[in-house]
Amino acid sequence: MGGYEIRPGFYDINGATAIPCGVNFTVLSVGATSCELVLFRRGEKGPAAVIRFPDHYRIGQVYSMIVFGLDIYEYEYAYRFDGPYDPGRGLLFDPARMILDPYAKAVAGQSVWGRRKAGPYKARVVLDDFDWGDMASPRIPMSDLIIYELHVRGFTKHSSSGVANPGTFDGLIEKIPYLLDLGVNAVELMPVFEFDETLDAREHEGNELIDYWGYNPVCFFSPNTSYAAATEHNREGYELKRLIRALKESGIEVILDVVFNHTAEGDEDDHIFSFKGIDNNIYYMLKPDGLYHNFSGCGNTLNCNHPIVRQFILECLRYWVVNYRVDGFRFDLASILGRNEDSTPMSSPPLLHSLAFDPILSGVKLIAEAWDAGGLYQVGSFPAWSRWAEWNGRYRDDMRSFLKGDHGFTSTALQRISGSEDIYCPMERGSQASVNFITCHDGFTLNDLYSNGRKHNHVNGWDGADGTDDDRSWNCGVEGETDDPEINALRRRLMRNACAILLCSRGTPMFVAGDEFCNTQFGNNNPYCQDNLISWLDWGLVTRNADMHGFFKRMIAFRKAHPVVRKRTAPCSFGFPEVSFHGSRPWSIAYEDDCRTVGIMFAGKDDDNRDDVVFIAMNMHWEERTMELPALPKEYKWEIYTDTHKSINKVSNKLMINPRSIIILSIIE
Repeated sequence: MGGYEIRPGFYDINGATAIPCGVNFTVLSVGATSCELVLFRRGEKGPAAVIRFPDHYRIGQVYSMIVFGLDIYEYEYAYRFDGPYDPGRGLLFDPARMILDPYAKAVAGQSVWGRRKAGPYKARVVLDDFDWGDMASPRIPMSDLIIYELHVRGFTKHSSSGVANPGTFDGLIEKIPYLLDLGVNAVELMPVFEFDETLDAREHEGNELIDYWGYNPVCFFSPNTSYAAATEHNREGYELKRLIRALKESGIEVILDVVFNHTAEGDEDDHIFSFKGIDNNIYYMLKPDGLYHNFSGCGNTLNCNHPIVRQFILECLRYWVVNYRVDGFRFDLASILGRNEDSTPMSSPPLLHSLAFDPILSGVKLIAEAWDAGGLYQVGSFPAWSRWAEWNGRYRDDMRSFLKGDHGFTSTALQRISGSEDIYCPMERGSQASVNFITCHDGFTLNDLYSNGRKHNHVNGWDGADGTDDDRSWNCGVEGETDDPEINALRRRLMRNACAILLCSRGTPMFVAGDEFCNTQFGNNNPYCQDNLISWLDWGLVTRNADMHGFFKRMIAFRKAHPVVRKRTAPCSFGFPEVSFHGSRPWSIAYEDDCRTVGIMFAGKDDDNRDDVVFIAMNMHWEERTMELPALPKEYKWEIYTDTHKSINKVSNKLMINPRSIIILSIIE
């Protein structure tokens, strides 16, 4: 047929798979009445051949066909589906429209960043010949992880990065020594699934704005080929695998930020290139009139708990674990994954349940962003089965308020630092449900958090309507950059405070790349469309802000050296409780609204079974305060590890804590 010899294929192998004698094509559609395979010679717009799946090449709702003698290096492919067209019922079949294979392992024409794509999306067949050898995963417990969130392109795109292949997976490989020196042991990569940064490109004030972040997936099984330094025809993903292998061989785990809540197809006025043209009424949540529910804020919402969509997501995650050896996933707007087909929240969502107990995913970290754009906020109540961790949005908000001295947050801050057990019951959620963060890609950087009292997003082109208005930031008296030495010293101290508390809190700490050297986004708290100096890391800041960079390194080292700040350990020998709260006097604390001076003490054993006690004295007041330390057995004494005010070098039984500063102490014999 079409000049090619064909026969029925392997119905249980989705996607396009090279086999010794040709290529196996398998695709499913519930509503289609027929399907055509459309073959293109590489780089050509017009089809080279159209092969209709014979009716008897369909079992149930699955079409499968082997095309013999097909050279995968010469051809790209797409599908066309015929069927009813009735938008009111959510049916959008069009026999003339090219449809991208949802299971495609590579999308053609995407490898040059910023180049607008001509014509419909087409897929390529990929040969997976990457040799993982005998590589073992680090398998780091959640309590011991230190997560570093980064954008692959922005991490090395700036000319100051000094890498040979800026903005690529290979560029990131060159920065592994930096990550090891810093001390982080997990990277969380912002989206690396294939997305089209030019799909909805626009201009504002002479600047091109694109989908820089990548939270609009085009194809879930394909890596973003524009992040590869070299063109990888039919071996797409090789460079990403090389990156993952290099990271894991260095003891650094890899977590992917994944977007299963919506796609780049948008709403009823937007694009049709994949799910919409296959089974629109199955893959998306639709209203009775056929329009799209929009709990993602991006136009559409995936119908995650439909059995077919649920199977698709599970197969996709398994693919990335088996074929890319990733160690974990962070699920963007994960509350959508728990909505029913009628859009209502479910108490026991089938998708989340199946991911929690899937045998392939059993050793993989599952981290939920436990809210969505439809108002569903599930921090502390996300369906977990003792498997799911969460981005603790309450940690971020409460600690931001406490650290800038807002009244009424002392008691809450102590709960957050000690593991948020008021939110995550250890008996139900496990002891490591909380991923603690003060900054992430979404919102101000740490530097900007204490340099801006409001967002500066006018360059995004939405008249300031985008980005959160609840940053809980403080400009310390002057908006933006200043030459005032007192204000700059205060800002540095606040940044050190945030770093110290984050790395001394129970749970898993996470911070965004560049915070350790005062990276700025110039007050923009939502630079999702900015592929420029706003988003790219300036590596010259590592030297210019060496003091902050060194402080982050010291605090990471401190966390690693003291297991009592990370988790419950064996009790210490002199009877101190595992966690205790203290006021100006030991063992007592008053939680009145104006109380901003408190201490928290962790006690237990270190990795060598020696007594390990850490005391964190915090004064968020604008005046100095005195705190008396708990008495120690005569063979021990307190030693200051760090004072964020940089003023105290020795310690007595009483501490004079400077305004808006933190002192961290441990015991020595």
